[in-house]
Parts: sequence; C-alpha cells; structure tokens
Amino acid sequence: MPKRATQVVLSEKEQEELLRITKRHRSEQQLVLRARIVLAAAQGQSNAQIARQLEINVDTVRLWRDRWVGLQGIDLKTLSVTERLQDAPRPGKRPQITAEQRCQIAALACEAPTKAGRPISQWTGREIAEEVMGRGIVEQISPRHAGRLLKKGGSNRTALETF
Repeated sequence: MPKRATQVVLSEKEQEELLRITKRHRSEQQLVLRARIVLAAAQGQSNAQIARQLEINVDTVRLWRDRWVGLQGIDLKTLSVTERLQDAPRPGKRPQITAEQRCQIAALACEAPTKAGRPISQWTGREIAEEVMGRGIVEQISPRHAGRLLKKGGSNRTALETF
C-alpha cells in the first residue's frame, strides 16, 4: 500500500512569502516551481495531482514536499522561505581554483607570451602553469590542468602581440 503524502501546513507568513516568490518577475524559475509545489501541497493536493498540474515528475514533488516539512520546525528568522527552497549542498570536493583565479588565468592566456618575458610565440600548458604560479595567481597547478582550464574557457592561447 502506497505511503500517504506528508501533510503541509503553512503559517500566514510562509504562505505570503511563497506567493510573493511565485508572482515576482525576477524570481528564479526553480524557486517558483518549488514554491508552487509547496503551495499546492498545503492545499491538500496529492503528489500525483501536483505533478500532473505542474507537468513534472512525481519524485520531484515528493522531494520538495518532504524537504519543506523537514525544515518547518526551524524559525523563519533562522531559515527564510527562500533558503528553504534552495538546493541542498552538493557532495564532493570543492573546486580549489576560484572563478576569480580562472579569470586571471584567462587574462594571462590572452597576453602574448613575449610580454611575460617568455621566448615563445604561443602558450603551452607547461609555460602557462609556470607563469600562473610565478605571478602568485595559484599556489600549485599542473601543466595539464592549466591547459585544460584554457581549453574549457575557450581562451585564445595564441594571442598575438599588439603594436
């Protein structure tokens, strides 16, 4: 016999905030969908009904209904409605190279190697890795990883010297 869906009971503040999220034009669409799921669940709709109405998978409805109920015991001052609708932290190791460092590496790759005092016409993975570490952008990076970052970023590794 299937398990009954967990009942969602919303306070007036929670309901107002969820409605505000669904009506605000600048809300992320993921948050809007999750807010609609919670609002529909609070109206007593089943997971299957909500899934059909919103044209999503029933597992998604179940996940967000259960997650909302699990966080309901926490005060709104501690955990806002928007924070309750955010993704859970992802597993795995955090990236060691920040977005800012990636931008600095890409900017370096756009420079001509001769401007950095390198006697080459185009950057190689080894040369860019040495220069990145030499400038203190990152403490440690392998030539292979430096080359991979350049390739992924779509930067111009054969930057021509201007003037």
